[in-house]
Amino acid sequence: MATTSNMFLYSLTVQPPTNVTQAVLGQFAGTREQLIITGAGSQLSLLRPDPSQGKVITLLSHDVFGIIRSLAAFRLAGSNKDYLIIASDSGRITIIEYLPAQNRFQRLHLETFGKSGVRRVIPGEYLACDPKGRACLIASTEKNKLVYVLNRNSQAELTISSPLEAHKPGVLVISMVALDVGYSNPVFAALEIDYSEVDQDSTGQAMEELDTQLVYYELDLGLNHVVRKWSDPVDPTASILFQVPGGNDGPSGVLVCGEENITYRHSNQEAFRVAIPRRRGATEDPNRKRTIVSGIMHKLKGNTGAFFFLLQTDDGDLFKLSIDMIEDEEGNPTGEVKRLKVKYFDTVPVASSLCILKSGFLYVATQFGNYSFYQFEKLGDDDEELEFYSDDFPVDPKASYEPVYFHPRPTENLALVESIPAMNPLLDCKVANLTGEDAPQLYTICGNGPRSSFRMLKHGLEVNEIVASELPGIPSAVWTLKLNRSEQYDAYIVLSFTNGTLVLSIGETVEEVSDSGFLTSVPTLAAQLLGDDGLIQVHPKGIRHIRNGNVNEWAAPQHRSIVAATANAHQVAVALSSGEIVYFEMDADGSLAEYDEKKEMFGTVTCLSLGDVPEGRLRSSFLAVGCDDCTVRILSLDPESTLENKSVQALTAAPTSLAIIAMEDSSSGGSTLYLHIGLHSGVYLRTVLDEITGELTDTRQKFLGPKEVRLFQVTVQGKTCVLGLSSRPWLGYADPITKGFVVTPLNYVDLEWGWNFSSEQCEEGIVGIQGQSLRIFNIDRLGETLIQKSIPLTYTPKKLVKHPDQPLFYTIEADNNTLPPELRAQLLADPAVVNGDSRVLPPEDFGYPKGTRRWASCINVIDPLSEEGQVLQTIDLENNEAAVSAAIVSFASQDNESFLVVGTGKDMVVNPRSFSEGYLHIYRFMEGGRELEFIHKTKIEEPPLALLAFQGRVLVAVGTSLRIYDLGMRQMLRKSQAEVATQQIVSLNTQGSRIIVGDVQQGVTYVVYKPASNKLIPFVDDTIARWTTCTAMVDYESVAGGDKFGNMFIVRCPEKASEEADEEQSGLHLINARDYLHGTPHRVSLMCHFYTQDIPTSITKTSLVVGGQEILLWSGIMGTIGVFIPFVSREDADFFQNLEQHLRTEDPPLAGRDHLMYRGYYAPVKGVIDGDLCERYNLLPNDKKQMIAGELDRSVREIERKISDIRTRSAF
Repeated sequence: MATTSNMFLYSLTVQPPTNVTQAVLGQFAGTREQLIITGAGSQLSLLRPDPSQGKVITLLSHDVFGIIRSLAAFRLAGSNKDYLIIASDSGRITIIEYLPAQNRFQRLHLETFGKSGVRRVIPGEYLACDPKGRACLIASTEKNKLVYVLNRNSQAELTISSPLEAHKPGVLVISMVALDVGYSNPVFAALEIDYSEVDQDSTGQAMEELDTQLVYYELDLGLNHVVRKWSDPVDPTASILFQVPGGNDGPSGVLVCGEENITYRHSNQEAFRVAIPRRRGATEDPNRKRTIVSGIMHKLKGNTGAFFFLLQTDDGDLFKLSIDMIEDEEGNPTGEVKRLKVKYFDTVPVASSLCILKSGFLYVATQFGNYSFYQFEKLGDDDEELEFYSDDFPVDPKASYEPVYFHPRPTENLALVESIPAMNPLLDCKVANLTGEDAPQLYTICGNGPRSSFRMLKHGLEVNEIVASELPGIPSAVWTLKLNRSEQYDAYIVLSFTNGTLVLSIGETVEEVSDSGFLTSVPTLAAQLLGDDGLIQVHPKGIRHIRNGNVNEWAAPQHRSIVAATANAHQVAVALSSGEIVYFEMDADGSLAEYDEKKEMFGTVTCLSLGDVPEGRLRSSFLAVGCDDCTVRILSLDPESTLENKSVQALTAAPTSLAIIAMEDSSSGGSTLYLHIGLHSGVYLRTVLDEITGELTDTRQKFLGPKEVRLFQVTVQGKTCVLGLSSRPWLGYADPITKGFVVTPLNYVDLEWGWNFSSEQCEEGIVGIQGQSLRIFNIDRLGETLIQKSIPLTYTPKKLVKHPDQPLFYTIEADNNTLPPELRAQLLADPAVVNGDSRVLPPEDFGYPKGTRRWASCINVIDPLSEEGQVLQTIDLENNEAAVSAAIVSFASQDNESFLVVGTGKDMVVNPRSFSEGYLHIYRFMEGGRELEFIHKTKIEEPPLALLAFQGRVLVAVGTSLRIYDLGMRQMLRKSQAEVATQQIVSLNTQGSRIIVGDVQQGVTYVVYKPASNKLIPFVDDTIARWTTCTAMVDYESVAGGDKFGNMFIVRCPEKASEEADEEQSGLHLINARDYLHGTPHRVSLMCHFYTQDIPTSITKTSLVVGGQEILLWSGIMGTIGVFIPFVSREDADFFQNLEQHLRTEDPPLAGRDHLMYRGYYAPVKGVIDGDLCERYNLLPNDKKQMIAGELDRSVREIERKISDIRTRSAF
C-alpha cells in the first residue's frame, strides 16, 4: 500500500476531546496553590481552580500524541513541588514537571520498559505512587509489575532507578493503590485473580473456586528488592481499592469495595465490613445492589487521625465513610480500628475522578457530560441522615445480612458553583446556518441519560452586556477620557453626532457636562488626554487644547477642513481636505507646537494612526497614513527626519481604518509593533512594522464581512487587543496559551464604533455604538472560542435529523435498562406506596429508575432558535420499543410531501445481540414541522439501523439486506430488496442512483439501483475489514468514513467500475460479472488514512468560513470535533509534509510515543498531514524555530503565517 497519495488533507482539531479518564491534584507550580491535571484521550490539561471567583480556568493544554492510560502526582520529601508521572501507550514511563514561568510541561525522565500500544501484558494500565514520593509501581492488566525508586541527586535533581520486577504469570490485576506506611518500606496493594489453575482445568471446577486476593508488595529500600509480603482472599466481587491514611494520621491499610459492601483490610488488623445503602423509593428495585465506582480520601487539618472518604456508587450517590479508632487512656487514637461508619452525603453526576481542594471545593470529572465544580457548605456531621455501622454486618462476604436503605434528596452539603461544558459522548453533529449569520453553526447531540443535551455551537467569544441605553440621536463615534493621567477610571464619555458633540460624565449616574471646554456645536473627529491633564478635541475646523480651564484653539487653514485625525499622549496629527498632513508635538511646558512643514500626500487621506508612546520615550516614531489611492504610507516622526516617507504598502482596496499597536508575539517571544489595516472591502490586514526602519513585512489577512472595517485598540484582561468592526464585531488577540495571534468574532450585535471604558462598576470594559444605542460590555474569557447553547433532552440521543425547510431538529433517544414512563407512573400510583417513597426527584440529578432489559425511548421536536431553545413535543415509544434510526423522506407517491420515518427495535439486548422484531414508524409534519402526527407502523424482521431518502422512496437497512419501501395507506410497501453486506448495515449515503452501504465489520460497498429491472446491485467493495461507524460521500466516486478503532479513511471507486455501473441498462453485465474473492467484481482504492484516537460518529462535507473552501468536519464520541482541509496546491502539501517531518524530530511527543507510529496505529498514515503537530511550531523555542526555518529555506514569520492561514481560511 503506497503511502504517497494524489489527495492530501490537513487534519486539525477544532475542539479537543473532553472525556477525562483521570484527574490528579497537586502543587505543580511549586507554590501553595493547588492545581488539577486531567488526561482526556491524548490531551493533558492543567486547570487552576479559582476559589475567589468559583471558576476553573484552563492554564495549559498539551497534546501528547499518545493514549494517556493513567496519571499520578508525587512529591519528594522536603520539596514543595509536585511532579507528574504519565503512563501511556508508548511503553515508557514519563516524569514531567510544570514550568509556570514559561507555562509549559517539561519532560524530566523517559524510561522504556516494553512495547508500544495498549496490551494486556505491557505495564501502564495501573500506576501508584508512594505517598512520601519514594517509589512508584506501574502494572499491566496481567502478569507484569515494575517498581521505580524515585530520589534526588547531589544537585537536587530528580532521579529514577532502573526498574525492579515483581512479575507473576497467570495473574489478573483489578485495582492497585499505594499504602500509607509513613517512612517504613513502601508497600503497594493490588486486587488480583490468579487464573493459572483455570487454564489447566478442563472440568470447570477451578473456575468456580476462583477467588480474588488482596496482595501486598513491599519494596525493601535497603536491599533494593520487591517482595510479595502478604495476601488474603477478599470478596470475589471486589473491584476498587482506596488508601487509608497511615503513620501518625491513621491505621494504614486499604478499603476494598465490592458489590454492596465496603471492607477495611490490613495485614495486622481485623477486617471490618459495612454495606452500601440502597435507594428507597416506589420506582426503585429494592433488590438491586450498588457498587462503588470512584472516591476520594481527604485529611482534615490539625487533628491527628481526622480524615474521611467520599465514595460514589454507580447511581452517583456520595457516601461519607469515616473510621473510628480505639483510643488510649488520654483519649488519643491508637491506630487500631474500632468500626466503620457510613452515611449518605449527597448525589452528584457519576465521576471518573474526584478532587477535594483545601479551599473547600470539590471538582467532579464526570464520566459523561459537563464537569461540575462544587463548594462544601458543610461536612454532613450534624444532619439527620441515618448512619450505618460495621458492627451490624458480618465480615464474611458470603454471610447473609439485612440490606439497609436511605432516601435520596437534593444536595445539602454541596453547592454547585460552576458547570464546565464537556461534550462527551458526542453522538451526532449537523452543520447548518439557521441564524442567517456569515458562518454556519454546529448542532450536536451529546451526553447520556437524563443529563443529555442538544447543543448549538457557534464560533466566537462570549460577551457580557452591562449597559444598553438609547441616545437622543444617531452618534457617529464615541470616546472615553480621563481628566488626569493618574486617575484609574474614565471621567467623560464623548459622543460625536453629525451636527454636534455631547459630553457625558461617568459617576453614580451619567449626566451631560456643560463646562467641559469641548465645542459642542460641531462633530468631533478625535478626543484624547494630552500630557498629564490636557484634553484635545479635533473637529473639522480645528483643534482645541483644553488645560486648567484655558482653551487654546488651532484653526484649520481657510477653505480647508480636517478630514482625519489621530492623537496619543504627546502627539497629534491631522489630515486636511487638500491632502496635507499637519503634525503637532507637545512641548516641555505642556503646550502644542505645530511642526513647520506640512506633508503633501498624493490622494485624499482616509485615515491616520499614531502608536502609543513607548515607555521611556518622548514620542511614537511613526505615523501611518492611508489614502484613497489604495496605499498606506509610514512617515517618520523623528526630529531629524520628520514626516519623511519610510515605506509604502499597496492594498487591494482603499483603507478605512489604521491602528499602530504593540502586541505580544509568539515569533519574537516578546512584544512587536504591528500596523493593523482595515479596508473598504471588509478585509483586515495585520503587518509587522519594523521599529527601526519603518519597513512593513509579513502581512496576514482575514475577511471580516461585507462592510468596511474600523479598528480600535482595546484592553481585555490586561492584554492589548484590536477590535475590528465590520458586519459583525471581531477581536484580535494573542492566545493565552500559544501566544499566537488569533482573530475571533464576538457573539454580539454589529457595532459601528468601539473604545476602552473603565469605571468602578466595570473596570475593564468596551463602550460601543450601534444605531441609536450606546452599549457597554466586557469579555470574560479569551481563548474559549466555541460558544455553547444547550437544550436538555430526555434520554441518550441516538440520531439528529434536520427539517428540510424549517429551522427545526428531530432527535431519537433511547436508554437501556431504564423504566419507561408508563411503568414509572404505574408504580407511583400503587396504593401500597408509603408517602416518603412517592417523591419524584429530578432525573437530571438522580437518573431514571433502573429496570432490567427495559427500554425507555422517545422522539423529540426541537426549536433551537426560540429565546431559550426548547423541546416542542415529546413522543414516547411504548411496548419496550427503542428508536434506532430516523430519516426525513419526501415520498413521490404522496405529491412529494415530507414524512419522518423512525426505525425501532423491540425487546433488544445489546450483547449478545438479540431482539424480537423491528418496526418502521411514519409521522406526518403538522404546523410547519412543529408537531408530529403518527400515521402507521410496519413490522419488519430486524431493527433497521439505517434509513435514507432515495428517489422519492425510502432505503431501509434490515440486517445484511438493503430494501426500498414506499408509503402505503396502512403500512409501508416493499418495492425491492438485495443482500449487499456480510454482517450488518450501519450507514447509508446516496448520490443519483448510487448508494454507499457501510457494514459494521466489512467497510463500504458501492451499490447501484437499476430502475428498469428494479434491482440493487453491489459492484465495488473494500479490501480491508473496517468496523464502520459513519460515512459521507466526498464526491461521486469517493467516500470518507470512520471506524470503531478511531481511524478516518477516504476510499475511491475505480474509474472503469464507476463508468460500467452508470451505463443505461438493466445491469445484467454487473450481475453476471465474475466476483472476486467472494465479494464484488471490483475493489476500492485507499486515498487517505489517519488515526484520530476518537471514534468518529459523524462526517459532514461543509464550509465553515465565509468564502472558505469545502472541508470534511467530523465529530468523535469523546467530544472531539475535527476538520480535514484539502490542499489546493502540491507545493503547500510538500511544505507541510517537510515541516511535519522536522517537528517529529525536534519536538517529539511528551509521553514518548513515536508520532508516525501513533498516527498509523492500525494502518500507515496516507495522504494526511497532522496539523495539530504543525501548530506546535509556534510553541517551540526561538532557536529551534530558526533552525527548522533554515532547513525549509523560509523565514520564521513565513512559516507561522502559513500555519495560521490554513486554519483561518477554512476552520475556526
